[in-house]
Amino acid sequence: MIRQTLRIGVVVLGGWLLAAGALQAHHSLAATYAMGDEGQVSGAFKEFRIVNPHSSMKMDVTNHDGTVTEWTFTGGSVSTLARLGLGRTGPNALRRGDPITVTYMPALRSDSPLGLLKTITYEDGQVLEFRVD
Repeated sequence: MIRQTLRIGVVVLGGWLLAAGALQAHHSLAATYAMGDEGQVSGAFKEFRIVNPHSSMKMDVTNHDGTVTEWTFTGGSVSTLARLGLGRTGPNALRRGDPITVTYMPALRSDSPLGLLKTITYEDGQVLEFRVD
């Protein structure tokens, strides 16, 4: 009887630990980004990291003093990027060095070059919109 109770306790504890890890992995965007604010930067596309649950994009932005800051933006899931035609190939694929303008929601820590992607505007004026919830 005690062994059976102990086994059940271990199974329940294991389930709680697994659920806690999954809940922590998918965090609220509002805990990281200023959801009501908006910023915009222009620069050269560097790379996409296409993974679930959120992709990330890097771009180099030349500052007024000539120095370059690498910005990182959180994007959508793999399926979102595919729907937008982004990726290594596709109608909207970006290549290293392509000039783009990004509209984003800034990180809560305002001195950080981080943001949540809202739009990417290409040199020809084409705009890709990311759904932000």
